[in-house]
Amino acid sequence: MVTMGKKVDQEQSYYNDWAHIDHGVDADGRATELRPLALSRPHTQAFHLAWLSLFACFFAAFAAPPILPALRPALVLAPSDASAAAVASLSAALVGRLAMGAACDLLGPRRASGVASLVCALALALAAVYASSPAGFVALRFCAGLSLSNFVANQHWMSRIFAPSGVGLANAVAAGWANVGSAAAQVVMPLAYDLIVLRLGVPITVAWRVAYLIPCAMLITTGLAVLAFPYDLPSGCAYAGGGKGAKGEGFWKVVRGGVCDYRAWVLALTYGYCYGVELIMENVAADFFRRRFRLPMEAAGAAAACFGVMNTVARPAGGVASDVVGRRFGMRGRLWALWAVQSTGAVLCVLVGRMGATEAPSLAATMAVMVACGAFVQAASGLTFGIVPFVSKRSMGVVSGMTASGRRGCRRDRDKPVVLQQLQVHGGGGHLIHWPHQPPLHAPCGAHLFPTLGRDALRPLGNRHRRP
Repeated sequence: MVTMGKKVDQEQSYYNDWAHIDHGVDADGRATELRPLALSRPHTQAFHLAWLSLFACFFAAFAAPPILPALRPALVLAPSDASAAAVASLSAALVGRLAMGAACDLLGPRRASGVASLVCALALALAAVYASSPAGFVALRFCAGLSLSNFVANQHWMSRIFAPSGVGLANAVAAGWANVGSAAAQVVMPLAYDLIVLRLGVPITVAWRVAYLIPCAMLITTGLAVLAFPYDLPSGCAYAGGGKGAKGEGFWKVVRGGVCDYRAWVLALTYGYCYGVELIMENVAADFFRRRFRLPMEAAGAAAACFGVMNTVARPAGGVASDVVGRRFGMRGRLWALWAVQSTGAVLCVLVGRMGATEAPSLAATMAVMVACGAFVQAASGLTFGIVPFVSKRSMGVVSGMTASGRRGCRRDRDKPVVLQQLQVHGGGGHLIHWPHQPPLHAPCGAHLFPTLGRDALRPLGNRHRRP
């Protein structure tokens, strides 16, 4: 009788704690659905803080490419300097995401995200003030690239706030809306630069530095807002620090749990060929349209922004598809959907490269194929992070960081990580480079084995949404 009474009291306490929530929650208090307009605390408020914080990071990371015509004379940049800076930005993102994974597991995603935004804002401001040479520009892009490590905190936070039945959509929408920050930078930075030079009469050597106040202010504002929010988990902040994770595991135990899981490495491989392509396109698209079609800086930025804007619907669509097929077919459905969408994106990627290499390409046709390619590539990213939360609950941050980094060794000349692909693109004489080796590399999707969830060719062995 006493046990029954305690159970009733616990259930009553559970319903009282979440009585103010206008959407469903599971036994751990995680939201079972995403309702962005509800503004309920903590689920929806955490969602909005997460994507706005990452939006500022994407804006900062891609603020330089659209104003390269102004930066070249101001900093005496050669084409190779722009390439080196782009590689530095991507390298910083890769290293930062690996470190952010462990930080999220040990400190919590909220603290890790807020501190990262503030540190990157300070580093970016100092780099913008003191940059006066190509080396300074490389340092500027490196500092901006570090802010993209916030992506791991974004996905980790959503995976803690939302239940498995809705985490695919939550992860995809939070990342998709945040990715639009790169498109916003393509439009806002050229306009801000022109306003500062033409209307305020600021010299060009100073104008671009003043324009960089925009991403710095965005990073500081969102970083402080995230740190002021008290919820890492639906129940509050359960990360005490001191070298321990949410459950008290030591640092190396948390890291080992992710690094020794081969599924994390397979996800990193597949993600490198969807999100990696997206990063490269956002780095080179504005310059490509400016050189290939002789568009002015503002028009080239607007054309390049069309690729990033697709994130508002494409990546969330991937998350929705992952959850829908997951409810119907389990993990097999999630894996098959990822393979199909990413393979289609690879074919379109090849087509974009072919069209860009023609002697007289059509602007309308090139943009149409580029947008279609972006839709499938970004949807594949959403589908990938619909799988990540099921790999390891204990080391979710490490797994997210490994996946988001998307880097791997290369045993053949044509099997290149994202950074080497970036070098390939910038060495292509202004043409977009295609990757014909992409489709065969998507086959590892079938190698994911989840003991209770099955894989693409096998039936699940147990509860399809239970995490290993």
